[in-house]
Amino acid sequence: MAFLSFLMCYSQADSTKKTPAADTSKPATVPVDTTKPPPVTITGSVDVYYRYNFNAPAGKTNNYTSFTNSNSSFELGMASIRADHSFGKVAATVDLGFGRRAEEFSYNDPAHPSLFAVKQLFLSYQATSALKFTMGKWGTHIGYEVLDAYANRNYSMDYMFSYGPFFHTGLRADITLSSTTALMVGVANPTDFSTTSDLTKVAIAQFSTGTKNGKWKFYLNFQGYGGVNADTVINPGYTLYKSLTQFDLVINGTISSKFGVGYNGTVQNVNSSGLGKSASWWGSAVYLNLDPTPLFGLTLRGEIFGDPDGIKINPINQVGDPGLNVFDLTLTGLFHLGSNLTIMPELRLDNGSKNFFLKSDNTATTGTFSALLAATYHF
Repeated sequence: MAFLSFLMCYSQADSTKKTPAADTSKPATVPVDTTKPPPVTITGSVDVYYRYNFNAPAGKTNNYTSFTNSNSSFELGMASIRADHSFGKVAATVDLGFGRRAEEFSYNDPAHPSLFAVKQLFLSYQATSALKFTMGKWGTHIGYEVLDAYANRNYSMDYMFSYGPFFHTGLRADITLSSTTALMVGVANPTDFSTTSDLTKVAIAQFSTGTKNGKWKFYLNFQGYGGVNADTVINPGYTLYKSLTQFDLVINGTISSKFGVGYNGTVQNVNSSGLGKSASWWGSAVYLNLDPTPLFGLTLRGEIFGDPDGIKINPINQVGDPGLNVFDLTLTGLFHLGSNLTIMPELRLDNGSKNFFLKSDNTATTGTFSALLAATYHF
């Protein structure tokens, strides 16, 4: 009897015991080491292209925009590698580019060859949920198009992008005003300078807003400075004007899942004793984006660029009579082979109000026609 009582007591005690494997009421909790920073995020891209101009004479490109200054040649665009890291309220970005595209982007740094490769380099501090400070070099907020080829729907660039600005080096504050509205204000070196001995600084700003459903976004951009006592040459071929103001508007709209539109308009006014007057240039472009399938898209860009005072473009054989308007119409196909590789065939027509381009016999003409095939890859 004593032995039977022992078995009954043991059986009752064991029936109330729960092992970890049998406890399915909640998942096991794994301690998280909050002192360990998250890993670095690495992204990158490459792009290559071939461009042919149908009426350029030997040794000429008939190209007045950025990054496609070649003719009948297979070209390397840019190899880009970017590292992003954040921990707590602090973040850092290093964005490097190698190739002619990167060199043209940092055209004002010939005395510092190592800076050619630095597309962006900045540190950020999230002071509050609505306020972030950033210091360093970053791509400009002005304009519709950007440096990285894979992020544009046309491979060749428009005139507004090509005549600036490209980037800013300075300090900015990003302020969140609401779920759809934000303000950025900052101060930077003279436009497109990673480093300079000039004391002039440029004020920059952006006001952005949009609809609550995210289908329409609006960006009003600004850069400007004034009060410079005299024109200053801070790099061969680059003049810092007495004053400069530029206003720029970008609109992005989603009409449907397959069709979207974009718009960019800009105007820049300068004052220079060399010109003896105030001068300006302006531009306006519309982008029509069609994506009938996830594998194929089309973008048609129409742009008109006005340089009435000849401060950006000097037409061929027009010495003493500067200034012109130029129109470009660009149709680009986008074949998406997988989620990362895009093949971009492109046709482009440029036409100026004066003899702006060259024919094969080396005489001047108002228009030119080009074909281009590009490939971009990003990861």
